[in-house]
Amino acid sequence: MRNLSTVDGDKSALLETIPEPPTIPQGAPEIVDIVAGAEPAFSTLGLGGWTPVGIVQNCMEFLHIGLDLPWWGCIAIGTVCVRTILFPLVIASQRNAAKMNNYMPQLQVLQMKMTEARQAGNAIDSARYGQEMVLFMKEKKLNPLKNMLVPLAQAPIFISFFMGLREMANTPVESMRDGGLFWFTDLTICDQFYALPIITSLTLFATIELGTDSARMSAANMQTAKYILRALPLFIFPFTINFPGAILCYWACSNFFSLLQVGFLRIPKVRDFFKIDRIVTHKPETLPIKKKGFTDGIKESWTNMKISRELEERARVDEIRFQKAGKGPLVKTYKYDPTAPRAGASSAVSAKKR
Repeated sequence: MRNLSTVDGDKSALLETIPEPPTIPQGAPEIVDIVAGAEPAFSTLGLGGWTPVGIVQNCMEFLHIGLDLPWWGCIAIGTVCVRTILFPLVIASQRNAAKMNNYMPQLQVLQMKMTEARQAGNAIDSARYGQEMVLFMKEKKLNPLKNMLVPLAQAPIFISFFMGLREMANTPVESMRDGGLFWFTDLTICDQFYALPIITSLTLFATIELGTDSARMSAANMQTAKYILRALPLFIFPFTINFPGAILCYWACSNFFSLLQVGFLRIPKVRDFFKIDRIVTHKPETLPIKKKGFTDGIKESWTNMKISRELEERARVDEIRFQKAGKGPLVKTYKYDPTAPRAGASSAVSAKKR
């Protein structure tokens, strides 16, 4: 009453008029339906955090909620972003691999000399040839460790994605049940048609064949590693058939990106732009180390291992004998004591004196 002005007359009658409540528009969603359609935050599901795995999950949540992308799109975009960040390391590795390929004949000559000296047990020549190889690689700015930059950088990222997506599928995140594509709509279960495991294994094999440069895989000491890498897709296939679709979706996307990257870096103009040397094709018959088959490569590797082990055992035995000879009693290697006088010698001396 005190807020009503009495200047313009008595307005106390307005208190008796109460307007009707507004009508609810037809077709408006109920609050229950809105709450039921909302996705819980990852923090309420025990996901996310500031660990490498948690950061991957936070990024997936941001892409899905913030950009309203399906889960397969989030996985694909996340894969492309991470692989793009690692692209400078790929360029550095390709430059080093191209140089090692072009200087392969000189490296193989030094490697053969060092191997022959080691097998002959000549440690001095083996060390000398090893030092020559180090100086040659330093002069030409070669570093075999640079070829491992990309695998070493990708390993923790792959493990983080693997563990993060597996936790999301095992929790599970309900929206991932229909966040897939084509035949793998449910990303929380394995592919019942085995298509994703097959695609993953085939693309991994193609990546190894095309992306593995001849510079680091044609050397004699890398023959075994080359065969192991080739057998890796077949070996992991029985395990991948039980992986959730989210993991295989990430793995397949990463392999497809690697194939595109390898094809892109094979373009001559692209290699010139990134200052990557042209690959020199060496004829197998002109190389000091001849290419061997699978069986011969395994036999040679096994023989080298046996020789190295025998040389180490021989050096260990010689060291033990040397220590025993220095600390133990003198070993008798003569039939008589050379310090004791002999009867025949004394008679001869006396005869001379006379």
